[in-house]
Amino acid sequence: MNLRIKSLDALLAMDETKKLTKQLGALDLMFLGIGGIVGTGIFVLTGVAASTYSGPALIISFLMCGFACSLAALTYAELASMVPVAGSAYTYTYATMGEALAWIMGWNLVLEYAVSAAAVASGWSGYFSGIFKTIGYPLPDALTKVPQDGGLINLPAVVIALFVTYMLYVGIKDSARLNNILVVVKLAALTLFLVLATPEVDAANWTPFMPYGFSGVASGAAIVFFAFFGFDAVSTAAEETRDPKRDLPIGIIGSLVVCTVLYMAVGIVLTGVVSYTELNNPEPVAYALRHIGYNFGSALVAVGALAGMTTVLIVFIFGQTRIFFVMARDGLLPDVLCKLHPKYRTPHVVTWMTGIGVALVGGFVNLGVIAELANIGTMFAFILVSAGVMILRRKRPEMKRPFTCPAVWVVGPLAILSIGFLMFSLPQATWIRFVVWTAIGVVVYLAYGRSRSPLAKPSYSLPK
Repeated sequence: MNLRIKSLDALLAMDETKKLTKQLGALDLMFLGIGGIVGTGIFVLTGVAASTYSGPALIISFLMCGFACSLAALTYAELASMVPVAGSAYTYTYATMGEALAWIMGWNLVLEYAVSAAAVASGWSGYFSGIFKTIGYPLPDALTKVPQDGGLINLPAVVIALFVTYMLYVGIKDSARLNNILVVVKLAALTLFLVLATPEVDAANWTPFMPYGFSGVASGAAIVFFAFFGFDAVSTAAEETRDPKRDLPIGIIGSLVVCTVLYMAVGIVLTGVVSYTELNNPEPVAYALRHIGYNFGSALVAVGALAGMTTVLIVFIFGQTRIFFVMARDGLLPDVLCKLHPKYRTPHVVTWMTGIGVALVGGFVNLGVIAELANIGTMFAFILVSAGVMILRRKRPEMKRPFTCPAVWVVGPLAILSIGFLMFSLPQATWIRFVVWTAIGVVVYLAYGRSRSPLAKPSYSLPK
């Protein structure tokens, strides 16, 4: 069967006029990764996971996610260093499993990046509204809640999504500079939380430790998985990295390690100062500080949360535009989507298309539904990338690997099994939405992408 696998040589050789400009270094990538990871997951979904699924065992949920994602991160780092081209998991799948699966991967990466960005915009709105409520000027529900929750539109979510889109439109270097500043702000906010809250921990709040049993902890891990992905967005910046073979592994693995340690510390302190039964609210970290009497500290953490979620928006919308850009460059989406702005050298059409889509979903769809869909799309991507690195070890053993995944025949299968376990812990309704979304993607590929692909042309020579 002809799988239409695109050779690594073809991926690395492309029209210079359609290449993105190399502007990012190792520190930029590290901050890009942290910017993508620390956001709505830690500032919002920790409360949902603790109160509904994990209880004080939230730290175990974080540990499970960190373990699964660290395995996937090692495989991402190897492939990113080998194939320093924009596109992330979509590109790697094209080189290992063929065009059809690559399309399905790219289609489902919409769930990771664009849908995740909408969830982050929604979480951003929750903290933004909370600040106004704290100072005595609550914003009207009609403009801060989606129709499903009794409002008309979540306007703050729409505004922040469009602002970030504009920043990405004018250039990645300026966006990266803003991202770096905001990452420092949000890390300072979480550090402030730990400094103020740790002395107030009451061990009695950790009992019972697993109120919903281990199955609850596993379900909690599947929910807070949203708090971990973002490190893979570093690989979407491969083409814009000055020394990708050295800097990409540093950015991917370094950002994940920093965030895993930080998450576990926040999780154990958060459930130690407030009973897990009280954490199901839009701003659990800020709420915990108010609960122990630090109203000013709560306000500072809320500002840090806004900064944190803004960086995640930058990273996710950036990642989505690069996925669409590469799919268009490969002929699977309309060519207009890979046009570069003559002044800014950014894919401006697809940037605005993505940003407006994120604004609409964030403005009109409930946060919980969005987050679950984002999780399953990301888990699917991690599984295929973990398989892809093993396939390339067999098919191209001679190819230079600037970063080599250690014990790949152990790490790869373990990554697939651990992420698969979390994937099957998600609710049935999420699976149904995922299957329907994938089926729509298959139809679009068969009706449009398959016939337009350069690999469909008789003159194109497929690799043996």
